[in-house]
Amino acid sequence: ERDVVAVYDACTCTALVTLEALGFCTPGEGGAFVSGQRTAPGGDFPLNTNGGGLSYTHPGMYGMFLLVEAVRQLRGECGERQVTGAKLACVNGTGGALSSTGTLILGAD
Repeated sequence: ERDVVAVYDACTCTALVTLEALGFCTPGEGGAFVSGQRTAPGGDFPLNTNGGGLSYTHPGMYGMFLLVEAVRQLRGECGERQVTGAKLACVNGTGGALSSTGTLILGAD
Protein backbone atom coordinates (compact mmCIF):
# COMPACT_ATOMS: atom_id res chain seq x y z
CA GLU A 1 0.00 0.00 0.00
CA ARG A 2 1.11 3.51 -0.82
CA ASP A 3 -0.55 6.79 -1.62
CA VAL A 4 2.39 8.63 -3.20
CA VAL A 5 5.59 7.37 -4.87
CA ALA A 6 8.63 9.52 -5.57
CA VAL A 7 11.60 8.15 -7.52
CA TYR A 8 14.75 9.71 -8.91
CA ASP A 9 14.24 10.16 -12.64
CA ALA A 10 17.40 11.49 -14.24
CA CYS A 11 16.09 9.89 -17.42
CA THR A 12 12.94 7.99 -18.33
CA CYS A 13 14.57 4.57 -18.05
CA THR A 14 15.69 5.32 -14.47
CA ALA A 15 12.11 5.77 -13.31
CA LEU A 16 10.93 2.62 -15.10
CA VAL A 17 13.76 0.44 -13.81
CA THR A 18 13.22 1.77 -10.28
CA LEU A 19 9.49 0.99 -10.34
CA GLU A 20 10.36 -2.54 -11.46
CA ALA A 21 13.06 -2.95 -8.79
CA LEU A 22 10.71 -1.74 -6.05
CA GLY A 23 8.19 -4.41 -7.08
CA PHE A 24 5.44 -2.14 -8.36
CA CYS A 25 5.60 -4.08 -11.63
CA THR A 26 7.59 -6.99 -13.03
CA PRO A 27 10.97 -6.46 -14.75
CA GLY A 28 10.48 -5.33 -18.32
CA GLU A 29 6.93 -4.10 -17.69
CA GLY A 30 7.70 -0.57 -16.47
CA GLY A 31 6.61 1.09 -19.70
CA ALA A 32 3.29 -0.72 -19.79
CA PHE A 33 2.81 -0.05 -16.06
CA VAL A 34 2.94 3.73 -16.47
CA SER A 35 1.00 3.90 -19.75
CA GLY A 36 -2.54 5.18 -20.00
CA GLN A 37 -1.90 8.23 -17.79
CA ARG A 38 -1.66 6.12 -14.60
CA THR A 39 1.01 8.44 -13.20
CA ALA A 40 -0.53 11.70 -14.47
CA PRO A 41 -2.30 14.04 -12.04
CA GLY A 42 -5.48 12.28 -10.96
CA GLY A 43 -4.17 8.87 -12.08
CA ASP A 44 -4.33 5.77 -9.89
CA PHE A 45 -0.55 5.72 -9.25
CA PRO A 46 0.63 9.17 -8.06
CA LEU A 47 4.29 9.31 -9.11
CA ASN A 48 6.64 12.29 -8.75
CA THR A 49 3.81 14.68 -8.04
CA ASN A 50 6.16 17.68 -8.25
CA GLY A 51 6.58 16.98 -11.97
CA GLY A 52 9.69 14.84 -11.68
CA GLY A 53 13.31 15.67 -12.31
CA LEU A 54 12.90 15.65 -16.08
CA SER A 55 10.26 18.40 -16.11
CA TYR A 56 10.78 20.07 -12.72
CA THR A 57 14.52 20.30 -12.21
CA HIS A 58 17.55 18.07 -12.29
CA PRO A 59 20.28 19.22 -9.92
CA GLY A 60 22.55 16.74 -8.19
CA MET A 61 20.45 17.05 -5.03
CA TYR A 62 17.10 16.15 -6.59
CA GLY A 63 16.69 13.32 -4.07
CA MET A 64 16.14 15.95 -1.37
CA PHE A 65 13.36 17.50 -3.44
CA LEU A 66 11.71 14.06 -3.57
CA LEU A 67 11.68 13.97 0.23
CA VAL A 68 10.36 17.52 0.49
CA GLU A 69 7.52 16.76 -1.94
CA ALA A 70 6.59 13.53 -0.13
CA VAL A 71 6.44 15.32 3.24
CA ARG A 72 4.35 18.12 1.74
CA GLN A 73 1.95 15.54 0.28
CA LEU A 74 1.60 13.84 3.66
CA ARG A 75 0.98 17.22 5.33
CA GLY A 76 -1.64 18.16 2.74
CA GLU A 77 0.36 21.19 1.56
CA CYS A 78 0.49 20.59 -2.22
CA GLY A 79 -2.44 22.65 -3.45
CA GLU A 80 -3.59 21.64 -6.94
CA ARG A 81 -1.23 18.65 -7.08
CA GLN A 82 -2.32 17.29 -3.68
CA VAL A 83 -3.10 13.57 -3.61
CA THR A 84 -6.36 13.31 -1.69
CA GLY A 85 -5.97 11.47 1.61
CA ALA A 86 -2.23 10.83 1.24
CA LYS A 87 -1.02 9.01 4.37
CA LEU A 88 1.83 6.81 3.10
CA ALA A 89 4.69 7.70 0.75
CA CYS A 90 7.46 5.62 -0.81
CA VAL A 91 10.56 7.67 -1.72
CA ASN A 92 13.51 6.19 -3.61
CA GLY A 93 16.77 7.83 -4.61
CA THR A 94 19.25 6.37 -7.08
CA GLY A 95 22.84 7.31 -7.81
CA GLY A 96 26.02 6.11 -9.40
CA ALA A 97 24.43 4.94 -12.67
CA LEU A 98 21.91 2.73 -10.82
CA SER A 99 24.65 1.28 -8.61
CA SER A 100 23.40 2.71 -5.31
CA THR A 101 19.91 3.32 -4.02
CA GLY A 102 18.00 4.16 -0.86
CA THR A 103 14.30 3.87 -0.06
CA LEU A 104 12.22 5.50 2.67
CA ILE A 105 8.63 4.78 3.65
CA LEU A 106 7.06 7.84 5.25
CA GLY A 107 3.74 7.99 7.06
CA ALA A 108 1.47 10.83 8.09
CA ASP A 109 0.39 9.22 11.36
